Amino acid sequence: MNGNTTLQASDDLDEAPVWSPEDFAQAVHRVGLHPPAMKKQKINITLDPDVVAWFKQQAGGRGYQTLINATLREAMQQKTIEETLRRVIREELHLA
Repeated sequence: MNGNTTLQASDDLDEAPVWSPEDFAQAVHRVGLHPPAMKKQKINITLDPDVVAWFKQQAGGRGYQTLINATLREAMQQKTIEETLRRVIREELHLA
């Protein structure tokens, strides 16, 4: 232990709570205190050669696929912001 815990562990296994099948179904395997990392999904995608070349050139030392993923994520977030802004503007114009 790291000495920062306030919990006391018991060596007596008879004191452990009994888990039901529902408890096991809801359990999440964790190592340490961090939530499990979201795994990436492998896909096959066809891109134009100039698009791939551009991302490879932009990526430099890091992986170009990581850069494509980051670009797609940014586009998703931007779309959400854009939709929210449009909705707010419409509501404000409707009230005016």
